[in-house]
Amino acid sequence: MEFRSVYDQGFARIAAVTAPVAPANPAKNAQTTIDLLHEAQAQGVAVAVFPELNLTGYAIDDLFLQEVLLEQTLAAIESVRQASAELTVMAVVGAPLRQGNRLYNCALAIQGGRVYAVAPKTFLPNYREFYEKRHFASGASAATTSITLPGVGDGPTRDDAVAASLAAAQDDAVAASPAATPATPTANPVASPDSPAAAQVSPSGAVVPFGNKLLLDFPHIPGMVLHMEVCEDLWVPVAPSAQAALAGANVLVNLSGSPITVGRADDRELLARSASLRCNAAYVYAAAGEGESSTDLSWDGQTMIYELGEKLAETERFPQGPRMAVADVDIRTLASERLRQGSFDDNRVEQQGTASDYRTISVPLVPTRADIGLRRPLDRFPFVPDDPARLAQDCYEAYSIQVAGLEQRLRAIGNPKLVIGVSGGLDSTHALIVAARAMDRLGRPRSDIIAITMPGFATTAGTKRNAIDLATRLGCTFEEIDIRPVATQMLKDMGHPFGRGEEVYDVTFENVQAGLRTDFLFRIANERGGIVLGTGDLSELALGWCTFGVGDQMAHYGVNAGIPKTLIQHLIRWVVAEKIFDDAVGATLLSVLDTEISPELVPSKDGEPIQSTQAKIGPYPLQDFTLFQVLRRGARPSRIAFLAEKAWHDASTGHWPVGIPESEQVAYQLPEIRKWLELFIKRFFANQFKRSTLPNGPKVVAGGTLSPRGDWRMPSDASGAAWLSELERNVPKE
Repeated sequence: MEFRSVYDQGFARIAAVTAPVAPANPAKNAQTTIDLLHEAQAQGVAVAVFPELNLTGYAIDDLFLQEVLLEQTLAAIESVRQASAELTVMAVVGAPLRQGNRLYNCALAIQGGRVYAVAPKTFLPNYREFYEKRHFASGASAATTSITLPGVGDGPTRDDAVAASLAAAQDDAVAASPAATPATPTANPVASPDSPAAAQVSPSGAVVPFGNKLLLDFPHIPGMVLHMEVCEDLWVPVAPSAQAALAGANVLVNLSGSPITVGRADDRELLARSASLRCNAAYVYAAAGEGESSTDLSWDGQTMIYELGEKLAETERFPQGPRMAVADVDIRTLASERLRQGSFDDNRVEQQGTASDYRTISVPLVPTRADIGLRRPLDRFPFVPDDPARLAQDCYEAYSIQVAGLEQRLRAIGNPKLVIGVSGGLDSTHALIVAARAMDRLGRPRSDIIAITMPGFATTAGTKRNAIDLATRLGCTFEEIDIRPVATQMLKDMGHPFGRGEEVYDVTFENVQAGLRTDFLFRIANERGGIVLGTGDLSELALGWCTFGVGDQMAHYGVNAGIPKTLIQHLIRWVVAEKIFDDAVGATLLSVLDTEISPELVPSKDGEPIQSTQAKIGPYPLQDFTLFQVLRRGARPSRIAFLAEKAWHDASTGHWPVGIPESEQVAYQLPEIRKWLELFIKRFFANQFKRSTLPNGPKVVAGGTLSPRGDWRMPSDASGAAWLSELERNVPKE
C-alpha cells in the first residue's frame, strides 16, 4: 500500500458541484460541466455530483417537451461522455431523457468514455411551486430496465494515439495498485442486455442500464457502492436511498433542483444529515443555483456532504460562479459502523430481500494513489469537540452522566458515605467534584464525603496544597495519612533495597505506595460505613497505567472509567465556568489544571523535573487519538498512524479546542507517532487482565468504554502480534 494515499487508506474523494446554468442551452451547460470535471480531476476527485437537470436547467417548463431541446440534450450527454474518456473522475449529471412515450428526469453516471447507468427520478413533486408531472413520469412506472441513448458512442471520440496512451496509463495504475485487482463478479450482477459489457457501441447508439434500483460498484475503491436519486426522492417517508443503503449502497448522491424559500435550506440539511446517520452512509447533495430562471422562484446553489450525521463539506449559498464542496468520505468507517450495528442488517432482512431487487454495475475507475492530502474535518482530540458550543454541551452531558450514575449507585445500596483518595491531580479532583455534586442532588451533606490525602515519597507541596484546599473548600470530611512510615516498613520487611536506605526506585517501590493508598481507603470504608470511589480514567485503563488488585485499578465504583484523560481538563474547566461551586473552589480547580500529570511515586533530585506519566507511556493526546480509533473504528495501526500524521503534523493548521494552553499546542511527526502507537498496542494487549476485573462505572463518551460487561470484551491472553506486524509492514519509520 501507499501509506499516504487516501484511497489506499479507505477513503474516496467526492465532490458536490453547483454552477451557473444557461437555461435551455445544453451545449453551454455541457461545456461548464466538462470544465468543472477537469477541475475535480486535478483535485483527485473520484465522483463529482451535479445538480438536477444541470445539462438543461431545471426551470424551463414546457421547453422540456420541445424536440430541439431533447436532441440538444443528447448531444450534450455525448460531449460529456467524450470528454470523460480522458478523465478518471466520474460525473453524475442531470438531464431529461425520453423513453418510449414518456419523459424522465434522470441522473446519469458517466466515466471513462461510457455512460454506466441512468436513474430516473421516482417521486415527482406536484404541489406548491412544483409541477413536474406536467412533463415527467415517475421512474417507478418505467416498463424497461435499459435505455438506448441514440448517438452515444457514435464515431471516433479521440485518436488512436490518445486512446493507447490512456489505456497504458490505466494499466500501469492497476498494476501498481494492490487494491486494483480485476473486478470479480458481484453477488447481484447486471443481466444482459443491461450490462455495460453488453452495451455495444453502434451507429444506433448504446444500451445503458435504466432504473431507480441501480448500484454502482468500484472494484478499485474497495467497499464503495454508490446510488443516485433526484431531489424529491429524499423528501418522502421511505426514500429510495434508504432502500438502496439496505441493498449495500454507502455513498448516496442527490441531484437537486430545489428552489429556495425561507427555511428550506435548514430542511435540506436536516434531511441529508438524518439520511447519512440512519443509513450509515455518506449523503452528497448538490442543488441548482445561479442562472436558473427567476420568473417565479429563486435558487441558492446549496451543496453539502454528510457522513454518519457529521458535515464534511459545504459551499456558501447564493454563490456567484461555480462552487465545489469536496470531501474524503471514509468508506472503511462506514463499513465498520454497519458491521457493528446489527440492527442495520436486520432491517434489510425485514424488508424481505431488498438487495435482490437491485442491479450492480461495476465501474473500473482507477483513482490516483498520489499523496493528495486529506479533505475532511479531522479532530486532533476526537473526544473533545473543536466547536465551543458543542464542547460545552458535551461537558454538561458527561458531567451529568457521571453524577447521575453515582447518585443511582448510592441510592441502590443504602446511601453509604463516599471514601476517596485525593492527590491534587486531575483524576481525583474530577472524581471529587462529581461526588460533591451527587451529594448536593441527593440532599446529603458534603461531609459524607471522606476525602483523604496520602502523601508519599514524591508528593509535591503544590499537589498536596491543592488536595487540601479542594477538599476543605468543598466542605468534605478531610483527613491526611502519611504512608511513608508504613511503606518503608513494608519495603524493609520485603528485603527491598530501599528498606536498607538505598535509592532504588523500581516498580515495586512505586506499587507499594499505590497499593497502600488503596488498602487504606478500603479499610477506612469498612470502618466508616462507606464505599471507595475510584478515580482511574479511560485512558489509563487502555494503557494499563494502574496498579492491579489492591491498587488504583480497584474501587467499589469507578466514576471516571468512561472519561478519557484529554476530556477531563475540559470538564473541570466547564465546572468552573458554570460556577457549579463557589469561586474559592474554582480557583483551586484552575490551579489543578496547571499541574504536570504525574503519579508522584518516584522522588526527583533537586533541579530535576518531577516524574512524568507522559514521558513513560506517551502523550495523552496521541494515545487518546489511538484509543478512539481502536474502540470506535476498529482501525488498523497503519490507518491510525496515517490519520494521526494528518491531524498532528502541523500545530499551526486546523482547530484547537478552547482551553488548550499554547504550550500544549504542539506537533508530532510520523516517527514519534509510530513509536507511541507501537507502545499503545503492546500495553493495550498486555493489560487486558486489569480491564477484565474492572469495577462498575458509567459509560460516558460515544467513543466507547472498556468495561468487560459493555463495549469491550477481549481475552486476557490475546496476542497483539498481528497488529504489530501490520504496523511494521505498512508504516514508514521516517
